[in-house]
Amino acid sequence: MIRAKTFWLVFGCMVLSQPLGGQAQSPDAAPGILKEYDQAIDQIAERAMQSVVEIEVTGYGVPEHEKDQGDQQALERQRSIGSGVIVDPDGYIITNNHVVAGALRIRVIIAPATVELAMGNTHLSNPQRVYEAKLIGTTHYADLALIKIDEKGLPFIPLPQPFSFRLGQTVVAIGAPEGLDHTVTKGIISAVGRQPEVDRPMVYVQTDAPINPGNSGGPLIDRNGNLVGINTFIVTSGGGSEGLGFAIPEPIVRFVYTELKEHGIVPNVTIGAHAQSITPALAAGLKLPQDWGVILSDIDTSGPAAAAGLRQQDVVTAIDGTRIDSLPKYTAYLYVHRRNTPIRMEVLRDGKPLTVSVTAVAAPPMIDNLSDLIDPRKDLIASLGIFVIDLKHSQVGAMLNLRSDNGVLVAGLLGGEPATAADLSVGDVIRAVNGTPLDSSQQLRQILAGLKPGDAVVLEVERQSVLQYVAFEME
Repeated sequence: MIRAKTFWLVFGCMVLSQPLGGQAQSPDAAPGILKEYDQAIDQIAERAMQSVVEIEVTGYGVPEHEKDQGDQQALERQRSIGSGVIVDPDGYIITNNHVVAGALRIRVIIAPATVELAMGNTHLSNPQRVYEAKLIGTTHYADLALIKIDEKGLPFIPLPQPFSFRLGQTVVAIGAPEGLDHTVTKGIISAVGRQPEVDRPMVYVQTDAPINPGNSGGPLIDRNGNLVGINTFIVTSGGGSEGLGFAIPEPIVRFVYTELKEHGIVPNVTIGAHAQSITPALAAGLKLPQDWGVILSDIDTSGPAAAAGLRQQDVVTAIDGTRIDSLPKYTAYLYVHRRNTPIRMEVLRDGKPLTVSVTAVAAPPMIDNLSDLIDPRKDLIASLGIFVIDLKHSQVGAMLNLRSDNGVLVAGLLGGEPATAADLSVGDVIRAVNGTPLDSSQQLRQILAGLKPGDAVVLEVERQSVLQYVAFEME
């Protein structure tokens, strides 16, 4: 009875042609539309599964119970599992940045699977193949990473040209939740252009297809096998899927893939203008021509927007010919605009249309957490229990408004007891050791290596713009 009710909700009166009770029918006697629908999902899943991989990462990460402690999070050795999708037959794989962040070693596991329609089960058609992967590049802003394995002729999901997806269409999520590779779940697109964090302009596709830890980095595909997005996080109160899954949209995935493959980074750019959503109250107070959309709230006097003639209170109506009706759409289209090419922006000024051409320029990297900048393979000072970043020839000091131009910045703490009792915090700048000015992390390692247990160590440290000394003994 429960199953009959479920079919009624999904397929309406189609079920009414069959009795709710009576003898069971063979699969061949099932309504044609149901059979065709199941077969279509089977075929899409079978084809897409060949391109989905499991990713094992060993490295340093923040334990779950410490992720709400801000910058003072301690990094510990961890082993984590995520998913990825092959987007190029030569071994290029897209996954989430948070899957590979802090990685010392990345392994990709390919376990091809075949769906046997007649038997109704899935089995491994070939033994698992395990590859060491190289990290090509990451972007924390979009939470995407590109890795590569040394293999050719792999099955892949292409990223050719944009395609449209719409609210309510059927989608399939594939990944390795809890390490269970080739897990397939089905749902619909619940919303497009979703912006879960108001102060973060990244936009997502929302889906109710069940997604759980380990699905991160796996694909969300439509009924034609096209990539809708990369599954990245869920909103949950209990730790499991509650039908609130979010995927990075395919246009952003394609843009980031191209940038990382060609340059290894996704450069941050700005037009020197700040935007916000128009509300009815804002529109009424400023007497705007519309009570929805995007308004420029501030213009940097020395930026490209000012040079192009944009002004405060301009209402943005289109970018490169695409209608802009919301702040998420505005930020998304600016993000994927081709670098070093003019942006054609249409605005309303005092109710009159105006078109300007503005070129984006490089912007300093955005830093949510200093630990995002850490490369654990070269930044660990084990004897002090810290991860550091050289300030010389770096933009980090300017971004953090530090007094120091040289020295090393403490970007992370190592979990567990360090070899010494140095009282250091994330954000400290070590400027000198025992009166010797510090130029690099390599110099710091050399000085520490020359000290014996019991030797006194005095670090000159910049902490919250104040210089002070941190003294301890080597152990």
